[in-house]
Amino acid sequence: MLALHGRVAQLPSTPATVDDLLQVHARSHVERVREAVEQAAARDEIVALDEDTRVSAASWDAAMGTLGAALTAAEAVATGRFRNAFVAARPPGHHATPDRAMGFCLFNSVAATARWLQVHGHVEQVLIVDWDVHHGNGTQEIFWRDPTVFFLSLQMYPHWPGTGGAEEKGVGKGEGTTLNVPLEAGTGGAEYLERFEAALDQALERFSPDFVLVSSGFDALAGDPLGGLALEPADFHRLTRALRARADEQCDGRVVALLEGGYDPKRTGLAAVAVIRALAGITEADPTVPVHSG
Repeated sequence: MLALHGRVAQLPSTPATVDDLLQVHARSHVERVREAVEQAAARDEIVALDEDTRVSAASWDAAMGTLGAALTAAEAVATGRFRNAFVAARPPGHHATPDRAMGFCLFNSVAATARWLQVHGHVEQVLIVDWDVHHGNGTQEIFWRDPTVFFLSLQMYPHWPGTGGAEEKGVGKGEGTTLNVPLEAGTGGAEYLERFEAALDQALERFSPDFVLVSSGFDALAGDPLGGLALEPADFHRLTRALRARADEQCDGRVVALLEGGYDPKRTGLAAVAVIRALAGITEADPTVPVHSG
């Protein structure tokens, strides 16, 4: 059982279903991924979906297990069993569009979780906060016209995948429920936190969420090989603490964070512990204090 100062519990989960995916993805996309995984298994080799998104024989189970973990966490928080949760599972998902896998992402777990919460009657309005260094283009596209999901994203800009400009705000009924905060390369923790809090307050002036989901990428850390920002693990404690304080006022603290990017394993681990510590209400301390097994 996972524990952090006796404040964190690990939950078992079950894989998601194809129906869960079809709430946000085209059937053709789901079938394309499954067929590629079957080919990988038959050939005993890696199969490319695009230039940087590949699958192995185990990728279907990994993706469905990750989404299943996210849905388990969301249900536990929505029903009051737990106040909040962190989903430490991959592959990431925020680049996956309704009909395309990209950027290491097969299926968009955060988007599917938001829709699952709505479809199952747990909530009406969801705020998705994305602090990955790369813009969550897939999440934005899925909810581009949807006024029931607010997408707030901070990202280095310009940077891959090329989206995430401040002028991108949604269209139709969804106009105004997308808020992008482009950041220059090298932005550090103090400026990031200031911009984050201002954007979060702006979002909450427009939108009253029943639930908050976080695309919690850690490639905004200084030194990440695919990044370019300059955050430290402790900065993620401060971001989470700021988010949690507002969620406590807006939606009884119901927050679920999902792991997205982060490509320096040690520092990603330290940042994940910092987020978990903040979600658990544990003060910022030595980030090297590990998550113990008990």
